[in-house]
Amino acid sequence: MTRVGKKNIAILGSTGSIGVNTLRIVGLHPEKYGVLALGAGRNVAVLLRQINQWHPRAVAVQDNETAALLRKRLSGKNPPEILVGTKGYVELATMDGVDTVVSAISGAAGLIPTYEAVKAGKRIALANKETMVMAGQLIMSEATKRNTDVLPIDSEHSAILQCLRGHAREDIKKIILTASGGPFLDMRRGEMKDVTPEQALKHPNWKMGPKVSIDSATLMNKGLEAIEAMWFFGLPMENIDIVIHPQSIVHSMVEYKDGSVIAQLGVPDMAIPISYALAYPRHMELDAGSLDLCGIGNLSFKAVDTKKFPCLALALKAARVGGTMPTVLNAANEVAVEAFLGHEIGFLKIPNLIEQIMELHEPMEVKQIEQVMKTDSWAREKARELIEKSTNGGPRGVVV
Repeated sequence: MTRVGKKNIAILGSTGSIGVNTLRIVGLHPEKYGVLALGAGRNVAVLLRQINQWHPRAVAVQDNETAALLRKRLSGKNPPEILVGTKGYVELATMDGVDTVVSAISGAAGLIPTYEAVKAGKRIALANKETMVMAGQLIMSEATKRNTDVLPIDSEHSAILQCLRGHAREDIKKIILTASGGPFLDMRRGEMKDVTPEQALKHPNWKMGPKVSIDSATLMNKGLEAIEAMWFFGLPMENIDIVIHPQSIVHSMVEYKDGSVIAQLGVPDMAIPISYALAYPRHMELDAGSLDLCGIGNLSFKAVDTKKFPCLALALKAARVGGTMPTVLNAANEVAVEAFLGHEIGFLKIPNLIEQIMELHEPMEVKQIEQVMKTDSWAREKARELIEKSTNGGPRGVVV
């Protein structure tokens, strides 16, 4: 039963940066929010600390081995129910009493729990880009049918949502997503050939998980966000622009038909978009600090170079093709990023692999979630095959 005066939340991805920040916000406003469920991967140490502090009714972890370790280390009275895998995440996301699901599991693994939560009528605070990239049409259709909200946690989409408040949607000319440019903004493309995962993980402005950090370094992150924006705000891709803004202070903008441009600014702290998704349409008091424009001095903007960052070009191409192509883009990218982090392929081979998988795919209209998952599995299998051939000395020009 929902506690009077509070919203109960389930956090999928509680041990990651979004989950940790969400709990930070809950800690600032315990009178507003209760933690009913926590979903994590394999980080037992952090999850144990969260359980001891927040006393959730249930938790879910990635596999049986992690569940066994968690059971062994749990102590105290009334331990939470421990669930496992996708089925466990779905149970958390659809649990009776949960008002809001914070979807922050990285990658395609977050799609099914989020989709089922929408079908169950839960309000979604969405940090998982892949959900909208793979199945944005299905997600938004179900949300409309259930009369529930799917609210963005991404700083860019949160900014757009705020810039749209009080304005007629038909007056929009375009939305403008800002991109920091990542750690290699000032590096020539040829110089990126030998960059290491450690270098790529060092984002200049944001503290994020490894997958998102690498996507930011390749600018794939911005391509995924453009596809997200298309579904979140019901706009065609030609009405979505991207500009480089290294300071990460202007989080995004909306231009209206009369030439007016409204921007949302703030310090680069993920607590701000998380709190807005939790409290929408209200703004909560936070400890993020005030923006000191005089201290910053200058805000700069420049055009995106898609030749230097071909992952962005591939994402925009997938959006234009539509259907199952964004699913293929996303799956191939996840496999490529994992391979790069594992030192199997070089940084510049990430877009090569993605492009080859896209070329092998015959896109279809997305009609069912099962079709999306089948396409996702196909693309992953093909990507791993190409990586294996490459590492085993396969034919030149065929693999990465």
